[in-house]
Amino acid sequence: MTIKVLDGLRFAEMIRQGANHLSTNAKAVDALNVFPVPDGDTGTNMNLSMTSGAKEVKNNTQAHIGKVGQALSKGLLMGARGNSGVILSQLFRGFSKAIEQKETITARDFSHALEAGVETAYKAVMKPVEGTILTVAKDAAKKAVETAKTETDLIKVMEAVVKEAKASLARTPDLLPVLKEVGVVDSGGQGLVYVYEGFLAELKGEKLSDTPVEPSMNELVELEHHKSVQSHISTEDIEFGYCTEFMVRFEEDKVKAHPFKEDQFRLDLSRHGDSLLVIADDEIVKVHVHAEHPGEVLSYAQRYGNLINIKIENMREQHSNIVGNQTSPAKPEAKKEKIDFGIVTVAMGSGISELFRSIGAHAVIEGGQTMNPSTEDIVKAIQEVNAKQVIILPNNKNIVLAAEQAAEVVDIPVEVVKTKTVPQGLSALLAFNPTVSLEENKINMEEATEHVKTGQVTHSVRDTVIDGLELKTGDFMGIADGSIKVKSSEKQEAAIQLLKEMMDEDSEILTILVGEEATDEEVDQVVQFAEEHFEDVEIEVHQGNQPLYPFIFSIE
Repeated sequence: MTIKVLDGLRFAEMIRQGANHLSTNAKAVDALNVFPVPDGDTGTNMNLSMTSGAKEVKNNTQAHIGKVGQALSKGLLMGARGNSGVILSQLFRGFSKAIEQKETITARDFSHALEAGVETAYKAVMKPVEGTILTVAKDAAKKAVETAKTETDLIKVMEAVVKEAKASLARTPDLLPVLKEVGVVDSGGQGLVYVYEGFLAELKGEKLSDTPVEPSMNELVELEHHKSVQSHISTEDIEFGYCTEFMVRFEEDKVKAHPFKEDQFRLDLSRHGDSLLVIADDEIVKVHVHAEHPGEVLSYAQRYGNLINIKIENMREQHSNIVGNQTSPAKPEAKKEKIDFGIVTVAMGSGISELFRSIGAHAVIEGGQTMNPSTEDIVKAIQEVNAKQVIILPNNKNIVLAAEQAAEVVDIPVEVVKTKTVPQGLSALLAFNPTVSLEENKINMEEATEHVKTGQVTHSVRDTVIDGLELKTGDFMGIADGSIKVKSSEKQEAAIQLLKEMMDEDSEILTILVGEEATDEEVDQVVQFAEEHFEDVEIEVHQGNQPLYPFIFSIE
């Protein structure tokens, strides 16, 4: 069997099997870890990134390979997570750019597209490190170009790619000392090998096993004394402690005032940390950086547009949790130095709590409707953040007074931003700027709440007539900014009717916080409705796990 021409239909199947093979082995990639990030989730990040690309391809499969490549690039860009996930998206962004005008491609076209992908990926990384996924991709692409000079069969070229990718992966410990020290190969490179193996299997008409493959060096992850990979890095040696990822959707007015230049943007962000990746197109820029002060990074980026898809993780805390008892007995903890600003917020539901923490909250008090925290609870949270000054986001009108009372009894400056809903709280927190005063932050954060609309779906606990609606016990009602707008016997129908009421031509971002009472089927129905009826709106779905409210909508 030989294949001399590759069209979009076959390429789509290659992507599907590459994504599946990576997904099957994501945990094995996680076990290898990625240098120098101590978060151990490279496989998860690459899997989520590739899955997003494969999903977009599935929805846009056609014979024109250039169009399929565009779909892959778009899906990867929107779903890219983590260092290796972003680099993976850049490899296929460059690949797709090279073939975008072609209906079909030859072995030579394929090899040059791989090479173009490597060039794009290297440009996206501020300080490329050899011995990583970049090296594996580069070596494999070089071998592809060399092979395609004399070989027209795509299967033969892909076989050469896989063989060289594996050989390059085996060499990564010689390029990164820490990999050799702990006896593992680069995890991102391993993930790319799985993708390429899936490509080759599809070209050969084979189906790869769903049983995870153990990397040959994986057994060496646990060394003598059972130390993990992370135990070879001291927590104190992590210079930039927060893995920060976000996207900026450009706003015309802001870009007019601050013209966006990708090279300058990358240079400016490089001053805030390391492991920097910047990807931009005409509508958005995606950023991954390890920073010590993520708030400063977000504030800088916000001058160009709206921040979306924010994810911040404390790598020192992750490292300490992973190492745990593997290190020597802990020394008495030194007194912690106070931070400049502390953010205390109130949230109901584990998912919403985690969302607040991910974008900068230092303390999240569990509470909300029917379980309002006391003044004492808020005072304790203020004390625990150990800050010179604090901002409180109550996120419920019934908590504002308790928050103001707590602000009066502590001996540090505290401001209460009177957020009455979770969406208002999230919007306010994104507007926080650590470089301005406490008073100015209060003004800016309260102003930010004016640009977000809140929708909530809950059920009636008694028969009543309110806001012109006759409600029976158990009816689901849709509430828009405190006013009951719709009712239904089905929660998803109430959610859909509420969206019809709230969405308008100015709506740009719809965030859906899913409560613990909403089923997957109900969520799918609401999301499908939103996608079909509001095509130009960015839709984000988060598992909020909040009680009482199956759906909470934030509309900006």
